Amino acid sequence: MQSLILIVQIFIAIGLGYFIAPHLKQTLRQFIFKTLPYFSYLLLISVAFEFAQALTHLEHPERILPTALLIAASTSIASFFVCLIAYKLLDKDSVQGTISLHLFLNALKNISYAFIALGFGATLGFIVHHFQINVLFNSWYLLLVFIGFIGVELAYTHFDRTWLSWKILVVPLASIFGSLIAAFFCFMLLTGYSLNEVIALSQGYGWYSMSGILFTKLHSTELGGIALLTDLFREIFAILLMYCLGWRFPRSAISSAGATSMDVTLAMVKQSCGTHYVPHAMMSGIILSLLAPLLISFFLML
Repeated sequence: MQSLILIVQIFIAIGLGYFIAPHLKQTLRQFIFKTLPYFSYLLLISVAFEFAQALTHLEHPERILPTALLIAASTSIASFFVCLIAYKLLDKDSVQGTISLHLFLNALKNISYAFIALGFGATLGFIVHHFQINVLFNSWYLLLVFIGFIGVELAYTHFDRTWLSWKILVVPLASIFGSLIAAFFCFMLLTGYSLNEVIALSQGYGWYSMSGILFTKLHSTELGGIALLTDLFREIFAILLMYCLGWRFPRSAISSAGATSMDVTLAMVKQSCGTHYVPHAMMSGIILSLLAPLLISFFLML
């Protein structure tokens, strides 16, 4: 139910932006277009801030950090390569973008800015915790504003019909199968966890606000903490992959982003992959957001 509510909010935001765009004054439209590139860094700061806050509120985070890091890294990488291989077999022409020195240097610049934003957000989070400052912050509203701006831009963007092809489903399917493959790999390395628990942990797709709560309710506080950190790390890995390789392998980068491709990493999709891939990201994110709580519940009940 929660996933449906969030998806409806996203559609309302992007729909409002899309339909009011033709009625906006030119100066306001130009302001939105100029502001959009900077929104991704605001979102990165908010992600890092919330990550730091989550770490400070967990008991003995050092005990669950290695597990969360392993699952997050392996699921992100596996999803990326499963999607890459799948498109290599199904549609070779769509696998990779153009190589150019300009794009490479631009990617390096974006990565450096991303690290600065992440570092700033994390530092801010730890400072707030250290001085016990009570900060009421919810990045969701910031995200909805950004998605509304995306809707405005989409109103002036021309798309072809290729994004409606059945092949677009390869992106979320690759994320699912890649995560399952990674779960089996992690199970062989980890001790103290059953296979169904590890598989369930791999099915959060970066949606940490959902997975942490769901695992705590359905299983235990410890697994809830691991799920929270796993999906926080997965979101960060997705951001890094998006900036590093999104310009070259856009669909694979979107696949690694999981459910976050329709919200937090949507800014990075637009910036690194291009506006053309926004519908791909939205479609993949919606599918995975709907499936994530169902798959987690299913595997935990086995």
